[in-house]
Amino acid sequence: MAARILLTGASGFVGRALLPAINAAFPDSILQPFIGDIAQRSAVSAAIEQTRADIVIHLAAIAAVPQAQRDLTRCFDVNLTGTLNLADEMLVHTPRAWLIYFGSGDCYGASFKSGRPVAETTPLAPLNSYAASKSAADLTLGALAAERGLRLLRLRPFNQIGPAMPESYAMGSFAAQLKRIQAGAAPPILEVGNLDAERDMVHVDDVAAAVVRALTLIEAGKLPDNLVLNLASGQPRRIGSMLDDLIARSGLAVTIKADPARMRPSDIPRAVGDAHAARQTLNWEAKIPYQKWLSDLLKPNAKLP
Repeated sequence: MAARILLTGASGFVGRALLPAINAAFPDSILQPFIGDIAQRSAVSAAIEQTRADIVIHLAAIAAVPQAQRDLTRCFDVNLTGTLNLADEMLVHTPRAWLIYFGSGDCYGASFKSGRPVAETTPLAPLNSYAASKSAADLTLGALAAERGLRLLRLRPFNQIGPAMPESYAMGSFAAQLKRIQAGAAPPILEVGNLDAERDMVHVDDVAAAVVRALTLIEAGKLPDNLVLNLASGQPRRIGSMLDDLIARSGLAVTIKADPARMRPSDIPRAVGDAHAARQTLNWEAKIPYQKWLSDLLKPNAKLP
């Protein structure tokens, strides 16, 4: 593939895994990170006009739930308006280009309460501001694909895990606290939120592999338009059990302390996804072993700046 690819959110958690994966798989492609404020239409327009990208991969988002709650306007400016800026400018300047949009398994929200794995046809029922903004963007993009011919792949990855995981996520916070304790920069007390929740997680390298596979199908002209795919392992894990394994992996003796501020009022007990469509369409499945998740979380300098 010798495509021109524009990547938003390149410096983020998933972007750092995706950049080297794409470069390795498609060395002849031109991969350019988007620089600027995605919520500013002029910045988006300039980037689309300058790059004339064949494929836009859209990762940029306000992704941490607490941050979204603190500034709801900014959350929707970035997650909804920014996404629509991209889509509209692509339809104007590069109408045959593909948009690969990163949604979120969190958008299924209340639908998880059925206790069954959710598929792409399960209704989006967000329970927090972040998920609401991502759901709005997801659904609007689907409408643009139907009404205006936007060439679109919507990915809905479930909880992603791996090196450089931000502290705004539970496992990233646990890992960062353990590394500070190990370095002698903090007392051996680990603050936690709800440990009983069960979550379906996928390693960022598995997510990157799904994108690479999608790009291969786009190059071959074999990817259906307006496709929606969950990226999930299908295996929920209890957060407390993962924490126990992470502590054991670190070799530290710590005291666990519940922090009420870390409890999310709309938390759901169990979230698990059905990724059958991704297996069928992309020949993809989550493959990174659990023990690598733990070792990657504890890697030095894994936290984003």
